[in-house]
Amino acid sequence: MMVSTKGRYALRIMIDLAEHQSEGFIPLKETAARQDISEKYLESILKILVKHKFLEGLRGKGGGYRLTRSPEEYTVGSVLRLTEVSLAPVSCLEADAAACPRMAVCQTLPMWQGLNKLINEYLDKITLADLMAGPSSGGDYVI
Repeated sequence: MMVSTKGRYALRIMIDLAEHQSEGFIPLKETAARQDISEKYLESILKILVKHKFLEGLRGKGGGYRLTRSPEEYTVGSVLRLTEVSLAPVSCLEADAAACPRMAVCQTLPMWQGLNKLINEYLDKITLADLMAGPSSGGDYVI
């Protein structure tokens, strides 16, 4: 599993919006400038987050984007599952994978299933609020 720029940028955007949530709707241009992400690429990521109701957008003067919930209610896992094709460490564990003919005799399958479980449980324990708190929060993760 390798997290793409789309997943990493989605997390950065979500953290940025969480840090500025008291300002209401945040214009795309401001977030793009703060995060040094192209507006066009940022738009494609925001579209996914809005579609899945992680963010809401408002057009026109005073418009922009904001979180639909508090930062404590978003996990890293939930954001990455929206933006990444898969978090599975091997293709046979992806959600839409065809049944592997070797699954019944695969000696490594339990190991991959265990790793997949660890990845998902770990990412589901970390919230946007945790990331906003920074490295001093005691976490040992890096984005």
